Amino acid sequence: MHNRVAIRQLGNASPLAKARIAGFLYLIIIVGGAFAQLGVRDRLVVSGDAVATAQNIIANELLYRVGFAIEVFYVLWCIPLNILLYDLFKIVDKKLAVIMVFFSTVGAAVQALALLAHYAPLVLLGKASYLTAFTTAQLQAAAYLSIRMFDNGYMIALSFFGMFCITLSYLILRASFVPRFLAVLLFIEGSLYLANSFGHFLAPAVGNKIFPFLLLSGVAEISFCLWLLIVGVNVPRWKEQAAMSGSERTGAVGAG
Repeated sequence: MHNRVAIRQLGNASPLAKARIAGFLYLIIIVGGAFAQLGVRDRLVVSGDAVATAQNIIANELLYRVGFAIEVFYVLWCIPLNILLYDLFKIVDKKLAVIMVFFSTVGAAVQALALLAHYAPLVLLGKASYLTAFTTAQLQAAAYLSIRMFDNGYMIALSFFGMFCITLSYLILRASFVPRFLAVLLFIEGSLYLANSFGHFLAPAVGNKIFPFLLLSGVAEISFCLWLLIVGVNVPRWKEQAAMSGSERTGAVGAG
């Protein structure tokens, strides 16, 4: 009952409140993602060295588990974030807003599934009796391989997120209630995500050269997040565009 009331209250919230809640959820995702990648995987995974990686995970098991839990936690918040963004931008183009939500939701689902591979090293490097059927070297190699498989799954998720960014950039470009420089930043970010993912799929050497530029793409996410959280949306312009959108639909129905 309380959940239904909360959902109803969220649906009836003002555009400004929805924007700021969306910004807060986006901040959770950004901080959680940065910690999981920079604070855990980049710290514990040694590129090309299964033995060192396994030793790091065993020695820092709690940190590895916390990184996994935080990543699951922030992926959960992608769904309410998508709903809030849909509510804000459906007045610009309802069909395109639906496409935006699908890109983000599918990307989150792919990432959630890939996280199984992130958790696998904890099982492979554990102390279960059935693991004695394998040598230590085999288990270390399997643990490292699972992390590499997670990386590929994450690349697939980022390709969906890239399309989400590009779709959102077009909606912002047509919107009158948020600044258009955000559209430019998000379009660049989405393009970099796609180039990075497909670069790794087709030519890993090329993908490795593109990857460092993803740090620049974070400017777009942080800018959009902070704008929603601190400034929100221009409510009078949002209402004006909503009214125009409603009149256009009414006119279309009348013409039919």
